[in-house]
Amino acid sequence: MTDAPKTATPARRVLRGRPYSFSEFARKYRLDDKEARRLYEKFGPSATELDLLMAAKRRPPGLPTSLDS
Repeated sequence: MTDAPKTATPARRVLRGRPYSFSEFARKYRLDDKEARRLYEKFGPSATELDLLMAAKRRPPGLPTSLDS
């Protein structure tokens, strides 16, 4: 046995793609603040992951962004 204290280290997510700002994500998919906040906190700011999530939910982007060029 070891004498080292057991401390829980929060899991770090790897950021895939560039990060979205909260307002950019909500605006792009026309989400209300409550739903956008829930998804943003659950899946993180990764533009790649959030875009994949919204594609799976069949929610196309509502507004073109600089990412869509």
